[in-house]
This record gives sequence, structure tokens and C-alpha cells, in this order.
Amino acid sequence: MALPDPAAPLRAAIIIPARYASTRYPAKPLAMLRGPRQMAKPLLAWTLDAARAVRGASAVYVATDHPLIADAATAAGAPVLMTPAACANGTERCAAALSGLPDPADIIINFQGDALLTPPFVVEALIEAMANDPSIQVATPVVRASPAVQRRLIEDQRAGRVGGTTVTFGQHHDALYFSKSVIPHLPPARIGDPSSPLFFHIGVYAYRVAALQGYAALPVGTLELLEGLEQLRFLEAGKPVRIVEVRDPGHDLWELNNPEDIPFIEAILADRDAA
Repeated sequence: MALPDPAAPLRAAIIIPARYASTRYPAKPLAMLRGPRQMAKPLLAWTLDAARAVRGASAVYVATDHPLIADAATAAGAPVLMTPAACANGTERCAAALSGLPDPADIIINFQGDALLTPPFVVEALIEAMANDPSIQVATPVVRASPAVQRRLIEDQRAGRVGGTTVTFGQHHDALYFSKSVIPHLPPARIGDPSSPLFFHIGVYAYRVAALQGYAALPVGTLELLEGLEQLRFLEAGKPVRIVEVRDPGHDLWELNNPEDIPFIEAILADRDAA
């Protein structure tokens, strides 16, 4: 068998994991959202639009466990990879979908189904980082928190709300820890300082196929369960996760987590179209 050409471009495939059952928001991928010109379509279709705008990806798939979501994906022109209902998170679902890929891929992008506001350049930065450094097995993007976002995250924490996930990383940009608490601690004098090392995690992941295949075999860790963050399974097992800093997208990267989020996301879609 011929060895792969190391000079050949990476084959990157995007998988959108989409499940029907959800404690907070059942059937979320089918929720209708209005966008530019009051056009309404399911959340899944909006997310497919965002994923298809990524340059450097050879294909976009939907991985699901439910026929209604499969039907919605097919209606939006996306190939479907059926996966078990028992998948605990999006990474497990992407791993389960690997066996159904019709074409080989070198890296898999986990483009979460509720992340319709993710700009293409965020995913393109992950692909570029992995193409430039073959040692990276898992990568995920962050953006430095602006003074306003710093204050919002800290105010949310004081009020007992989760305002987003933050991450710390070392000098080689491998993650030290992800948390739904604000990390690192900022003394009062550093809150609002644009140079403060407070980084907001964007929930998109890129994996080498071997790293993704090995994920489901790793033990579920205590920290993963406490934080509710799937990527901590890699860290708890001693597997590095590379952090890729991207520029501020200029709008909120809000995910659709609850029905109450719909008006806010629709407003962002309308503002982005007007711009």
C-alpha cells in the first residue's frame, strides 16, 4: 500500500453532531429560526450554512441518532451518518460516525450543532494549525476576552450563572485547564485590562482521526463530569489539546442552549446581514 504524500494537503471533513433528546431543549436541531429577510429554517440548516462556508473542508456531514433530524439534514442537502443514541457528547458522536464516512479524512472538525454563529475563519485557523504542525492531535480555538466580556463573565460568576467556558494554557499553547468558572483569577486591578490572560473558549474541535478514535476508549474523568466539558477527558488522560487563538469575530458567539436564546440569536443574524 502506498504511503500518504506528506506534502499533500490535509483532507478535512466537518461533522455536525446533532441529537434529538436534550434535557434542556428537546429537538433543538429542529427549532425554527428567522434570519435575513425573515427567512425561517431549522437551526440545523443554519449550522450547515455556517459549516459549508469553511474553506479547506472537503465535506460536511450530520451525525445523529434520530430519523427526524436525519430527514431535516437530507432536506438541507447534507449527507447523514447515523450514530447510537448512547453517545454522551459531540466528540463521542463524531467518533461513532467515523466508520460511516464515505471518503477518507485526515482530520475531523466537530462543528457543534448549536454553534451557527461560528465564523468560517475560526475553523480555518484550526485546519491551518494542524496542517502546519503534524504533532497536534487535538485543537480548539479561543479568543482573548475584551474588557466588556471580562466584566460580563465575572458578573455572571458572581451571580451564580455560567457565562461561558474559559481556558488557561502554557507557553507552547497546550491547554492547562478548561472551566465554566472564570480562570485565571483576575485581581480587581486587572479586570478590564485588555492584556489580561482571560480567554473565552469557542466550542469547535479539530482531531486527527487516531485521536478521535481513541477518545471513546478513554475513561470518563471526574473533572469532565463536574464541569460538563467533554474536552477535559483528553486532559485528564494526559492527552494535549492545542489552543489556537483567533481574532475577535466582532459579534457574540452565542449558542442556542434554551428557547429563550432564540430572539437574541435572531437579532445577531439580522445585524450581521445588515452589515
